[in-house]
Amino acid sequence: MENIEKTKNVIEALLIVSEGGLSGEELKKAIADSDAKDIAEGIRFLKEEYSSSDRAFNIAEIAGKYRIVTKPEYLPWINNLYQKEVGRLTGPSMETLAVIAYKQLATRAEVENIRGVNVGGVLKALLDKGLIRVKGRKDVIGRPLVYGTTEKFLRIFGLNSLDDLPALRDFSEDDLEYGRAQEPVRVEEARDGDRVPCPVSRVPDTGRERRIAGREKKETDDNEPEKT
Repeated sequence: MENIEKTKNVIEALLIVSEGGLSGEELKKAIADSDAKDIAEGIRFLKEEYSSSDRAFNIAEIAGKYRIVTKPEYLPWINNLYQKEVGRLTGPSMETLAVIAYKQLATRAEVENIRGVNVGGVLKALLDKGLIRVKGRKDVIGRPLVYGTTEKFLRIFGLNSLDDLPALRDFSEDDLEYGRAQEPVRVEEARDGDRVPCPVSRVPDTGRERRIAGREKKETDDNEPEKT
């Protein structure tokens, strides 16, 4: 589309009528005579226009899709209109969700190892809210389920991808490496449409193995006779 002003207006119209936002590919498909560069320029012009005119909304890229969203400062009035009780996550839920979000993927035992408490009930609550889901099984003894975050998690927290998560400050390097998947966990489609986990290749617990090796070396050193 040669006229960038026209492209910008068409993008705006499409985003307004879309319920869950539109990706760059979806916009390009809807605007047949445009390319990726046209879409990017149209989005940029819209953002600049909204910003310069002090609008109550802006364009955000969340979970890989462009959306027209209201600015946070207008939330009190929006809540007054809809009088909708905002669902809140408890502290334990937020902590558990953070562990899973940063580790991608994590078993229940790995989460409990970091948090130091039983997280069975919290995991169920997060599954019910659609913020995490089972993504497979870890190929170790017992083949425990592994959990990862969902697209809804990205939408709720306003993230385009997991790369947009804030920098970690509270986890040690060993905690981050312990149980982190070095290879993707495969998920097999069931015939009835449900997603069911299937066996995966072994995922090394590099951090744990390093700590065990360190303890074994220390014990060996302690047992060696002193040299005179």
